[in-house]
Amino acid sequence: MLTLPRFTFGVGDRFAHQAQAQLAAFERLAEEGIVVSPVWNKSNREHTFIGSEPASVRAAAAAAVAARKWPHPWFVDADHIRLETVDRFLDSSDFFTIDVADSIGTPAADADITAFLGNHPELTAPLTIPGIAVPLPLSAEVSGTVARRYLLACREAGEIFRHIRSRRGDAAAIEVSMDETDVAQTPPELLVILALLADEGVPLQTIAPKFTGRFNKGVDYVGDLAGFEQEFSDDVEVLAYAAHRYGLPNNLKLSVHSGSDKFSLYPLIRRIVQRTGAGLHLKTAGTTWLEEMIGLAEAGGDGLALAREIYAYAFDHVEEFCAPYATVIDIDKAQLPSPATVASWRGSQLAAALRHVPSNPAFNPHMRQLVHVSFKVAAKQGSRYTDLLVANREVVATQVTENIYDRHLKPLFGSVAS
Repeated sequence: MLTLPRFTFGVGDRFAHQAQAQLAAFERLAEEGIVVSPVWNKSNREHTFIGSEPASVRAAAAAAVAARKWPHPWFVDADHIRLETVDRFLDSSDFFTIDVADSIGTPAADADITAFLGNHPELTAPLTIPGIAVPLPLSAEVSGTVARRYLLACREAGEIFRHIRSRRGDAAAIEVSMDETDVAQTPPELLVILALLADEGVPLQTIAPKFTGRFNKGVDYVGDLAGFEQEFSDDVEVLAYAAHRYGLPNNLKLSVHSGSDKFSLYPLIRRIVQRTGAGLHLKTAGTTWLEEMIGLAEAGGDGLALAREIYAYAFDHVEEFCAPYATVIDIDKAQLPSPATVASWRGSQLAAALRHVPSNPAFNPHMRQLVHVSFKVAAKQGSRYTDLLVANREVVATQVTENIYDRHLKPLFGSVAS
């Protein structure tokens, strides 16, 4: 299959105006000798909300790559696709995030569980894996319980992969996503899942498990940092073992979804990546949309007026906008300023409230999360919104580039050799 580089970084460009500004951040890092490949992503849900087509993502990315003469690999992600949605992405994507979260928990047949355990006796007793201090607490009962919960989801991933391969041949890189579910997967569970996927013949190069703790959109991690570091480190070792044992791609790596702005995790992840030589994929999704709003606020005039309007509409429809993202946001409505209050703010005040600088007392994570999930308000504005992006291109682009480079790429990869 198409081979992914060691480091890939997913960026969203929901209105297809910031690809050059995004790429400029990757250029700055490459000038320091560290190449991270951009992966432009946009889910079927986002296309539906905005009224766009998958081909528009590739067109915008390709234009930016050509304009800036980017010499390194880049990809377009069919983000969170399922069998019923994958076809519209087949012609324009080369990275496919197969989402099987909805099938997790549907119990597999007893005969299938018995057959799986028979094929994998190594999973029926405690298993020692290099790099992990204590043996994984596996047994026939433990692995059977995991397989019962995940076997049908992995079978679905196999079906979707074979459909992709029938249309694209080897011109595809595969990720499997299991993060949009209620229960985190432990390292032992991850190993069983990888064995299930290998049995299905899925040559995944990256997997997005649900980690312990809260990965809310656009704000920092909430949880036990030491516990996450141990979990992530053990997951890395599990992937290395599974790749060797089950014939999965040698470059198999972890993917961190809703990874934008997880500032407290970046030093931990960087340390593990440096120590182990592992790869990494991190997805930022709607961060660029937030930077567009910050740029319009900073620009003042009509840009600020529209940013205020968008916030006011989101404030009045908070329940509607938050419902699809309930597992990845935590908003205290009492902490949201009223539209009347925001209407009195200068552009710099609104920008400071939305810009994720935790040391700034003006930063409001509740506002940031609400605006993050309210991008369809801008979509309803049509050309009014995009015309303002064009009119204020420089100030918006500055926000986009600085956010990706200063707050994401540099902390994650700045001292890691490619």
